[in-house]
Amino acid sequence: MISPIAELRSFGRAALIDPLEHERQESTEALVQRRWISSVGLAVGSFMLAFTLRLAPGDPAFYAATFALSVVWIVAGLVAGSIHLGRSRRRRGNGFGRGILQGVILGIALLSIFLAGSALVAPIPALRDPLVAMLLHGDKGLAPLVAVLTGLIAIGEELFFRGALWAAVGGRQALLVTTLVYALTTIPSGFPLMVLAAAVVGFVAGAHRRVTGGVLGPIIIHLIWSLGLFLLLPVILGGS
Repeated sequence: MISPIAELRSFGRAALIDPLEHERQESTEALVQRRWISSVGLAVGSFMLAFTLRLAPGDPAFYAATFALSVVWIVAGLVAGSIHLGRSRRRRGNGFGRGILQGVILGIALLSIFLAGSALVAPIPALRDPLVAMLLHGDKGLAPLVAVLTGLIAIGEELFFRGALWAAVGGRQALLVTTLVYALTTIPSGFPLMVLAAAVVGFVAGAHRRVTGGVLGPIIIHLIWSLGLFLLLPVILGGS
C-alpha cells in the first residue's frame, strides 16, 4: 500500500524542490537587452497597475486599462528574450512531462487554501471588506469580460515575472527577487491581503518555475488560482 504522506512528499520534491532544468546561459548582449527591456516593462507595468487598481468599480476605463496592462506584461515578457515552457519530472522518476498536471494540482491546492482562508476571515469586517472591494469590478461590470481580462493578466504576469524578469535576475536569487518585486507591485492597491496573496502565489509559481525551467506550469497555477477566486470567492463572501 502506497503511503499518502510518501506520495505527497514525492510530488512536492518533483514539483517544487528538485530542479530538472538548468538555467540556460545567454550571451552578455542578450542578457543586457533582457535586463533593459525587463526594467522598462516593470516600470510601465507597475505604473499602469497602480492606475488600474485605483479606478472605481464600474468605470468603463477599467476594461481598457486592464487590457493595456496585460499587453504590457505579455509584450515585455516575449520581447525581452526567449521564453521556455519547461519540463517536469514525474513524481516516480519514470520520464518527463510539461508540468501541466503538476500545475493543475498546485493551482487547485493554492485556490483551496485561499478559499478556506477567505471563509475564516469573512465574519471579520476589517478583513472581509477589502476582499469585497476587489470583487466589485466583477459585480458592477461585465463579469465575462472581467473573467477574460483576469485570465490575460495571469498569463501576462507569468510571462513577465517568471519569464523575462526571472531570466534577467538569474541565479539562485531569482526566486526571492521576483517574488518580492511581484508582491511590491500590488502595494498601491492599499490591500495588505492582496500583497500577501501576491507573495504566496509568486513564491509557489516561482518554485515551480525553478524546477521546470519554464513558464507553462506557473501560468496554469496562476490561471486556476485567479479564475477560481473570481468565480468562487463571491459565493463564500456572499454566504457569510
